[in-house]
Amino acid sequence: MYSERASHTEGVVVWARTAPERDEGPVYPVLPDGCMDLLWTGGRLSVAGPDTHAFAPKLSDGGGGFADVVGVRFAPGVAPALLGVPAHELRDQRVALADLWPGPEAREIAERVAAATDPAAALETVALRRVAVTGPPDPLLRAVVDGLEAGHTVASVADTVGLGTRGLHRRSLDAFGYGPKTLARVLRLQRALALVRASVPYAEAAVAAGCADQAHLARETRDLTGLTLGAYEALAKNETPQPSGSSTTA
Repeated sequence: MYSERASHTEGVVVWARTAPERDEGPVYPVLPDGCMDLLWTGGRLSVAGPDTHAFAPKLSDGGGGFADVVGVRFAPGVAPALLGVPAHELRDQRVALADLWPGPEAREIAERVAAATDPAAALETVALRRVAVTGPPDPLLRAVVDGLEAGHTVASVADTVGLGTRGLHRRSLDAFGYGPKTLARVLRLQRALALVRASVPYAEAAVAAGCADQAHLARETRDLTGLTLGAYEALAKNETPQPSGSSTTA
């Protein structure tokens, strides 16, 4: 079972996934959404980088059983400043926090979360303390995401934020893990699939999300998720969607 709640800080969501008691069939894939996550799984802290394709989470805790997962999900562009690493270095990866932060600091955080009665709240506290140190997200990055989310072209977004297209590409690699065109594709797909989950006909969902037509949406769904539209809809009806990065691997 998956649940989430908004944090006290903009661009941060706290979530938890309770592991099943037994293998209950296919696992809902983690779809690209531009986000990054700080994860606590089976006593391990890790970071899920931005995905460019669907990621199939492993439910095993490494000891033959299933593992509960709690996480803090950061909106596109938020996590790199908090983690101190460019997003493109973590693209399509799950990395142990100890590989990014000094070992003693990572161990102290792991011990604190392990001892907490509410691991999700403890993990959130870690994130909020980092926010307090690094400051709020760069408003320029928020403007980029908002522009692409609204369906504007990369050129128009670059003009709006006062950057050339090359400058925007460089900033996007560091902030989002990939260029603005890829982020635009990911955000557009998320818009379309949200409509599909709401039972909007494929053709209508495609046009409303910014695709040229249903065939375009079908290609994008297959390229970014590995699923056909029909397979995605069937899976979405029978599984609880999981967030970006909700893998149990470090």
